[in-house]
Amino acid sequence: MHAYRSHTCADLTAANVGDTVRLSGWVHRVRDHGGLLFIDLRDHYGVTQVLCDPDSPVFAEVEKVRSEWCIRIDGTVKARDPELVNAKIPTGKVEVFIRDLEVLGAAKELPLMVFGDQEYPEETRLKYRYLDLRREAMQRNMALRSDVVASMRRRMWDQGFREYQTPIITASSPEGARDFLVPSRLHPGKFYALPQAPQQFKQLIMVSGYDKYFQIAPCFRDEDPRADRSPTDFYQLDLEMSFVTQQDVFDTIQPVLTAVFEEFGNGRKVDQTWEQISYKDAALWYGTDKPDLRNPIKMQVVSEHFAGSGFAIFAKLLEQEGTEIRAIPAPTGGSRKFCDRMNAFAQKEGLPGMGYIFWREKTADAVAQELGITVKEAQAKLKSGEVEGGMEAAGPLAKNIGPERTEAIRQQLGLNVGDAAFFLGGKPKAFEGVAGRARTVIGEELGLVDQNRFAFAWIVDFPIYEQDEETGAIDFEHNPFSMPQGGMDALDGNPLDVLGFQYDLACNGYELVSGAIRNHRPEIMYKAFEIAGYGKDEVEKRFGGMVNAFQYGAPPHGGCAAGIDRIVMLLADEANIREVIMFPMNQRAEDLMMNAPSDASSDQLMELNLRIIPQD
Repeated sequence: MHAYRSHTCADLTAANVGDTVRLSGWVHRVRDHGGLLFIDLRDHYGVTQVLCDPDSPVFAEVEKVRSEWCIRIDGTVKARDPELVNAKIPTGKVEVFIRDLEVLGAAKELPLMVFGDQEYPEETRLKYRYLDLRREAMQRNMALRSDVVASMRRRMWDQGFREYQTPIITASSPEGARDFLVPSRLHPGKFYALPQAPQQFKQLIMVSGYDKYFQIAPCFRDEDPRADRSPTDFYQLDLEMSFVTQQDVFDTIQPVLTAVFEEFGNGRKVDQTWEQISYKDAALWYGTDKPDLRNPIKMQVVSEHFAGSGFAIFAKLLEQEGTEIRAIPAPTGGSRKFCDRMNAFAQKEGLPGMGYIFWREKTADAVAQELGITVKEAQAKLKSGEVEGGMEAAGPLAKNIGPERTEAIRQQLGLNVGDAAFFLGGKPKAFEGVAGRARTVIGEELGLVDQNRFAFAWIVDFPIYEQDEETGAIDFEHNPFSMPQGGMDALDGNPLDVLGFQYDLACNGYELVSGAIRNHRPEIMYKAFEIAGYGKDEVEKRFGGMVNAFQYGAPPHGGCAAGIDRIVMLLADEANIREVIMFPMNQRAEDLMMNAPSDASSDQLMELNLRIIPQD
């Protein structure tokens, strides 16, 4: 028999009754039933119930066993009594009577329990991550992550891609975040950088004539942590292709991700048609470039209904250049109570509140005022049907702008009795973020979001440039290496009108993919950077390797990268990305388990010609 096990803890069935077996694993739970000891023995594959009574030659040793001890047992498989069968586990029809026991690894008192669903502080979970990872949910998440990566690899190979590895130690390259720098021992005073992404290398692979590349690539960025972003490193499905258009990239990655979400989405609906939405429209309709399309709410511009109206705040605001009023429809939100809740939300966001209108059945008071009769008479006419009730707009805004304007707003937004609308105004960039968050809260509170769906949308037509409102300076707003739509001719006009062949894929409110058709023409690249204030010398200094390569017959190429951590987070239905990363950092970018970052020794610093300057 094998030294440690003849079967895993998920293997045994009724067919094994009478067999002598050997199992190894961790003590998941111990139960003492009056001298009869039951142990749930767990390994990576499952759980088997083992038991021992005073007749067992190792009963005294079994009595000493505690939770999370690693043990090996030999025993005889027995059938459980019919009334004791556990249908929830594959081994639920059998149990193993212990004949021999070996303690492979005893455990001290546990800082966190593996059995059960107790909640522990994140700091405790990360310090003792090796224990946290033993928990059923974490085992499931890590297996899911591994399976997703394997599925991605198979599907990329099936599409004719080969996997190539790019360097981990390279030169610093601005990719939108801070680099992790690595001091060079052989070149004192100089630094390597960990790659923020394999961007330049994968483009050079295309210049080298390899046509289709992919990689499950580690990326390193010194970023502030968020629930959906690691502060140090992450993995992405990185791909690049030659001689392709933007649509070719979409047609390549869509079947891969669709199949992954279908395979691992636990039966949730996966959108088969992925809408393409311009960056401008996404900001207008959803207040974000990563919209959650499970929420049907779409915002609209309603400025014309407030221009010159009795609501002075909006009317005066619209007299300023570049301002507008946007409405957030709220189907079924037509109650003062809900409108008050949304006002409270706006105040938490730092606004004085949000204007609102809600539509309700016309009240007897309104009929009385309209017909010049008493409320009692109005009630009688409504009850008898002599007067039709209809609907009325309520709320402070409705009173200020009057019935004609409120009716025009209702018709534009397609609302009815029992619905509401909320309003924000100003320069769009100043309030779009709040409007987007308000749309999310409204959709969730009113139960409008389809929780059983993965909804995808390509966000396209990103602007390449932006202008600083104070200085008027032009700089890159998005990826500077994207090919401008229209090529060199597009760069001769207003820079703020230049759009790039750049795209993101949004799913359920998260950005999953980002990519572009690359600017592979040196003359167009120099011009694009010149507009943003970077001279030719600066471009060659920063990106010399790539620019030089483009002068030797570079093909048109493009690609994208899909965030693996975030994809698995969605598939696992987790709200925090740390739940799907095996050994994540905490919120302060610290590894509490390995004590990183740590001090370097004097010898290490001397070898690298470095000196630490104490902070005041």
